[in-house]
Amino acid sequence: MFKKILIANRGEIALRVIRTCKEMGIKTVAVYSQADVNAMHVRMADESVCIGPAESTKSYLSIPSIISACEITGSEAVHPGYGFLSENAKFAEILGDHEIKFIGPSVSHINTMGDKINAKNKMVEFGVPCVPGSNGAVNNIEDARITAREIGFPVLLKAAAGGGGIGMKIVFDDPQLETLFFQAKSEAKKSFNDDTIYIEKYLEKPRHIEIQVFGDGKGGGVYLGERDCSIQRRHQKVLEETPSPGVSAEEIKEIGEISANAISKMKYEGAGTIEFLYEDKNFFFIEMNTRLQVEHPITEAVFGIDLVKEQICVASGEGMSFSQESLEPKGHAIECRINAERLPTFSPSPGNIKEFHSPGGIGIRMDSAIYNGFTVPPHYDSLIGKLIVHADDRQMAVRRLARALDELIIDGVYTTLDLFKEILNEEQFKSGEYNIHWLENWLTDQAQ
Repeated sequence: MFKKILIANRGEIALRVIRTCKEMGIKTVAVYSQADVNAMHVRMADESVCIGPAESTKSYLSIPSIISACEITGSEAVHPGYGFLSENAKFAEILGDHEIKFIGPSVSHINTMGDKINAKNKMVEFGVPCVPGSNGAVNNIEDARITAREIGFPVLLKAAAGGGGIGMKIVFDDPQLETLFFQAKSEAKKSFNDDTIYIEKYLEKPRHIEIQVFGDGKGGGVYLGERDCSIQRRHQKVLEETPSPGVSAEEIKEIGEISANAISKMKYEGAGTIEFLYEDKNFFFIEMNTRLQVEHPITEAVFGIDLVKEQICVASGEGMSFSQESLEPKGHAIECRINAERLPTFSPSPGNIKEFHSPGGIGIRMDSAIYNGFTVPPHYDSLIGKLIVHADDRQMAVRRLARALDELIIDGVYTTLDLFKEILNEEQFKSGEYNIHWLENWLTDQAQ
């Protein structure tokens, strides 16, 4: 087992990894930018190293700085968290060159799944159902027209190297295609330095269902249920729950076994998530994330498993502590992503936390790195906390979440807390009859 792990991240995910390491008796190293000198993950780690100024490109995304921090502290392994360098194959490769273990999948798996075209081709090979679309990249507008007409409008233009909705355009008819095609390529080039675009059929009312998978790197693989991530705005997840209120247990078992079989054949190592759109009782693969997800706590809640601990154990060579047969989900869990944003524009709201009170009680988990007097910096993602509830069933989980939201206090910055209180009162949420467009449509209606 590792004796010392460096966490190449910040905020609540860095703190979350530190907690598990402490329970495992592993020393931790925090890295931080000058803007995070007073951050909680810096306070909680055994050691800390400043790796640069506030700008993430000069600190949390600086591979030389993080490698230097590993060398200075004698760190044997790096946990990347999510975001930043968590899916950067070059980072994982350079760590390997320095004989430092990257806690995550192999470089080849990060590369393959990081390119959405290659990922889709690999999943087709493994028998995973995929959205109808182009066979690879669409290089020019003529090919785009041919493909779009073959699969039928509406279609979705997507950046092969993309994520978070960047470079993604919905095209409803032929006249729109040319303008949106070049817009998508331009956005992709600007954000990812790669303007490769492919086309998929646009599903009009799908749910976003993701399957949590885990592999031992030797051909063993399992799935740990699903997460319904359909409550989203501009392709960004807002609230997640498990199990899904709109998909049957039998359907999840079938797609879960297909997903586990795929990662077994890949000899995938560690945690990953295979994401699908679900419509009319059909699943369609959209992408695979080769890292821990923001919403992983709800899976931990229903299965009673520490996924970070399992990541560390597999990376150290000890293997997984569970098998598919031993996995038995219990109850229902929901997570709210709480952002420092001003409603209704969702504009960032950095500033000083004047008062913070975390809710408590049975089935409540608050993953956050803020505290009274902490200053939320303007340089990073606006996520400041995740409120997770677990209960015996969905109805009780919703009630528990409503109670926890009332108890949670964050003063000094604007937050999205009120949005969740309103969502919980909506009939479509209560009934579970929502899709990936529901929140956007609801917000539009509220603004009118």
